[in-house]
Amino acid sequence: MKVILLQDVKGQGKKGEVKEVSEGYARNFLLKKGLAKEATPGNMKMQEAHKKSEEKRKQEELEEAKKVAKVMEETTITIKAKSGEGGRLFGGVSSKQIAEELKKANFKVDKRKIELPEPIRTLGYTNVPIKLHQEVTATVKVHVVEE
Repeated sequence: MKVILLQDVKGQGKKGEVKEVSEGYARNFLLKKGLAKEATPGNMKMQEAHKKSEEKRKQEELEEAKKVAKVMEETTITIKAKSGEGGRLFGGVSSKQIAEELKKANFKVDKRKIELPEPIRTLGYTNVPIKLHQEVTATVKVHVVEE
């Protein structure tokens, strides 16, 4: 029996895939638990339409991320921090502080998307990569100045 998986099913496949399974497995488990639906011609058409709309949504998401990255790369963020001799900071500038400054500049970025391996500990300019999408990474200049 052919079924369309509505959710990921361990050992069978991912959401949206069409699979050939035994009649008993389909009727007694997959259909009963709402993990799949029968692959009728009508359901197949609906699945194709859903797949196309999903692809379109992903493409729009990618385009939006590219636009934001372009604007973001022209932005310089200034953060004030206390420092000692030789431009060394007391503590460091973390991704949380960078995310807060980006929020003030009208960019909504989650601090986990900021790829900062360790906090910034010196004064001056630092290029910080920010992952906006799986395929799009923007680089923001962070200028750390003495308070």
